[in-house]
Amino acid sequence: MRARPALAVALLVVLAGCGGTVGGPEPAGATPTGTPTGTPIGTPTATPTAEPREPFADPATDRLGWEAGRWHDEPLAVNASDGLNRSERSAVVARTMARVERLRGLEFESTVPVEVVDRETYLARETVTATAFDETVWEALLLIGEDRSVASVFESFYGASVQGSYVPSEDRIVLVSDGEGARIDRRTLAHELVHALQDQHFGVDRGTLTRDERLARQGLIEGDAGYVEDLYERRCRGGNWTCVPRPDAGPGASLGGDMGVYVAAYQPYSDGPAFVHRLRQRGGWAAVNAAYANPPTSSAQVIHPERYPNWSAERVRIPDRSASNWSRLNHTPTGTTVGEASLFATMWANGGVETFHLQRPSRPHRAYNYTHPTTAGWVGDRLVPYRNAEGERGYVLRIRWATDGDAAAFAVAYRRLLRERRGAERRAGDVLVVPAGPYADAFRVRREGRTVTVVNAPTVGALASVHAG
Repeated sequence: MRARPALAVALLVVLAGCGGTVGGPEPAGATPTGTPTGTPIGTPTATPTAEPREPFADPATDRLGWEAGRWHDEPLAVNASDGLNRSERSAVVARTMARVERLRGLEFESTVPVEVVDRETYLARETVTATAFDETVWEALLLIGEDRSVASVFESFYGASVQGSYVPSEDRIVLVSDGEGARIDRRTLAHELVHALQDQHFGVDRGTLTRDERLARQGLIEGDAGYVEDLYERRCRGGNWTCVPRPDAGPGASLGGDMGVYVAAYQPYSDGPAFVHRLRQRGGWAAVNAAYANPPTSSAQVIHPERYPNWSAERVRIPDRSASNWSRLNHTPTGTTVGEASLFATMWANGGVETFHLQRPSRPHRAYNYTHPTTAGWVGDRLVPYRNAEGERGYVLRIRWATDGDAAAFAVAYRRLLRERRGAERRAGDVLVVPAGPYADAFRVRREGRTVTVVNAPTVGALASVHAG
């Protein structure tokens, strides 16, 4: 990929061992939002066929579990201690392709080129950009304030920890090797090969989606890759397969105060494998394949897989009640939906959720726990950014909840985190003011029945100009 925006990136894997308080089981990786999703062209299935009696002989025709002259259980004479030379790399890639298709039950339609580069080379190829719309969304989530740019945060995060990516437009994989030599992490390679398999069978859809819709589809796509990666690694560790040793982990990303950004971006990789596992329990790999024709539409369905496919979020509208000197940022569609996963990250990063709650996963193949009473009642939302003639920003965030009680609990928690974490001072009515810092603004937080509406503006007087009460 030649260049990519911070909020619309390729299918990639990054280290989960970032600095901060998050720990727990070794996850599959993390990416920002905007992963391309699949547009199915059928729901292919494949059944493993019997292997030839002569061990590791090439079959007369292509078979599931055999690729480019290598069987999935074939031993390889490679030395990975100082990296892999070209022939060793080809052998490892071929056997990994055979293993991935054996686990996933889908045949590779073509060989996938794999390039290994050092981190400096990878970073030199990549650029990260962000729009004013992106800046307002992350500010509204109280995760990236006005003192920094979204692009710089993601450059630091991904630049230090990206381990590999699959580029759909070019049908190739790029792996990042830290240290000398071409070192391949078997988990990263398997993960990215699943993305290539998805692309070959289900295609790529670059349609316009809200933030939450992108996270939901990432939950399926990255969940599929992460689930197969988990199955792959279990066979390596359990002795069923001989596997190339994994290299030492790279430097990781030192996020410091940006752990909330990590939590927001990582949710599909945490809950996606558990979501796919649930689909497979219901109807085998055929059910997973069929999901590409009917993907989840909200992160809530991935967090709560029992809601898929019959539950859907409510559509929330925000009428434009701004004054003449304020206007909505030009964006298609108007505004976006942030969703349950992003609101959980807001609460977690700002003290509204106990820190170690995240480290208590509640089901198999789930790395972290994104289910919390404060956000589990989410049923829909809309966020619309505004800007005035002077370039000042504001926004309206309207959230719909399942019950009046859910809405009241969120409103109380949200006001509390503004006061306790951001230093907000209470003003008349529903207004709070953060006097200093990266979120220094006025906030109007109002609950009406099942709906909570947050209006943000630079000053108390501008609140009604952004959105009249």
